[in-house]
Amino acid sequence: MQKYGSKFFKGVWKISRGYWQSEEKWYAGILLAVIIGLQLLDVYAMVKYNAWQNTFYNTIQNLDKTGFLQYLGYWPIFTVVFLVIEIYKLYLQQLLEIKWRSWLTDHYLTGWLKKRTYYLMQIVDNSTDNPDQRISEDLRLFVYSTLTLALGFLRAVIQFCTFIVILWNLSGSLEIPVGEQQVSIPGYMVWVAIIYALTGSFLTAIVGKSLVGLDYAKQRYEADFRFSMIRLRENSEGVAFYHGEQREQTNFNQCFTKIIDNFRGIMARQKKLSWVVILHWRLTFLFPYLVCAPRLFSGQMQLGGLMQTASAFTQVEAALTFVIRNYFSLTEASLAELQAVVNRLINFIDHMNRTQEMVEKKSIEISHTSDAVLSVNGLNVALPNGELLLKNLELKIHAGDKLLITGASGIGKSTLMKTLAGIWPFGQGNIHIPENQKLLFLPQKPYLPLGTLRDVILYPSAADSAPDEKIREIMTICKLGHLTEKLDQAENWSQILSLGEQQRVAFTRAILQRPEWLFLDEATSALDEPTEKVMYHLVQEQLPKSTVISVGHRSTLTEYHKLKLSIEKAGAWKLAA
Repeated sequence: MQKYGSKFFKGVWKISRGYWQSEEKWYAGILLAVIIGLQLLDVYAMVKYNAWQNTFYNTIQNLDKTGFLQYLGYWPIFTVVFLVIEIYKLYLQQLLEIKWRSWLTDHYLTGWLKKRTYYLMQIVDNSTDNPDQRISEDLRLFVYSTLTLALGFLRAVIQFCTFIVILWNLSGSLEIPVGEQQVSIPGYMVWVAIIYALTGSFLTAIVGKSLVGLDYAKQRYEADFRFSMIRLRENSEGVAFYHGEQREQTNFNQCFTKIIDNFRGIMARQKKLSWVVILHWRLTFLFPYLVCAPRLFSGQMQLGGLMQTASAFTQVEAALTFVIRNYFSLTEASLAELQAVVNRLINFIDHMNRTQEMVEKKSIEISHTSDAVLSVNGLNVALPNGELLLKNLELKIHAGDKLLITGASGIGKSTLMKTLAGIWPFGQGNIHIPENQKLLFLPQKPYLPLGTLRDVILYPSAADSAPDEKIREIMTICKLGHLTEKLDQAENWSQILSLGEQQRVAFTRAILQRPEWLFLDEATSALDEPTEKVMYHLVQEQLPKSTVISVGHRSTLTEYHKLKLSIEKAGAWKLAA
């Protein structure tokens, strides 16, 4: 158990330390210090309020009308003090929360995007489910729960240390007859509070221990269900063509069934847990009065002393049971939920690190050269499992060359293109890429981001990187003239445009961005041959100095290229002019 707890705290620190050692550490430290100061002030005000209860209720017992009205006047003062402390403590805590979450989100997004980790994680080891969920939801839960529970625990410690002294002084001694002697137990209410709190905590831990695993699975099942619907939305046309609605419905039902089964498990466990927690909580209101009643009726304690002692007992008991109450809390800020979140985030971090380490070990060396030549030396292209697709490729492509890569489907043409693009690291060898020259890759299925048509066409450049007149001119010659009046229209263009239109959008991008090196990976597969011819002629006319490297199956592509690289079985290859 100790080792398990140590692992949890190490995980929390592993995720947290970057922020608390960052450039924002002083600002965050000041915010945290002010929040802790408000907590100390809150406990101090509670001590004063506790003492006020003694005097106030004594005036009632003594039927002291003047004293009653006098001490009643302190109540609004306490109310205002508590309100101000709670409101500003909450506000500052939320301010720290959003600062911390913003930093963590940026840090995780940077790591996920760095060196194309988001892409390689799916190829190398797809063990991390829904990375988007880890960054958006789990980071939010981590920051909120860590702050809420850590500050709550600190307050519980302060509260316990303060009120246990008060409770000890108020308790007096309990005389228990043992035979002919009297055994005196000093501060007996303290011992009663400790035994009462530990008993409740022990029962809660026994009943609620299985919630940890259920909480861990809950987020995954929810994310899987949401992602399955996103996939349908992104591929709605394909599903419609296949009439796959029934299959999709079955898929959704299977995902949702996991959510329901998991939730039923949580319900059953929380039902048992609620019997213990709620009963313990209800008894806490009555228990101190029952224990103190003998001293009240014997005249050893006044009404004010009873109320003050009961209040102090409640404060001590609440402090002692803080951890166990919040371990199985039904709110987001529970230790069980935080533990599940930490496990998911640590798995995500480890997966990113493993991916980057594996890529570095198997990585193909890519360097930049001042020569206007793309050269490949001793290149072996492999799958992640080590299977070779291409052996010992030697290739030199000079500026202005036109190279066509051919071969049977699945032979490794697109993988070679990914390797030249620097996004496929598996294999050995060296690739030298011309320095300070722009490279642009057009895949078979272009990526169309969300946004206006202008954003789509100019991606990844900024929306103001080309004037509207130029955009409309190039769109027209790329046979997209019917869309020129929709530049400022924001739509899900990947769903609206046909694949042929999307490929013409990609050529529009290429002509507008004017790369020195243009890589076309079956970029005209959805176009008819006349339109394909128009696109390649446009590239020759608009980008006469650009080097073009194409992957394709059509024999019609041969006339647009001077060099031909044929990839054959068992990793063999042949280069011809």
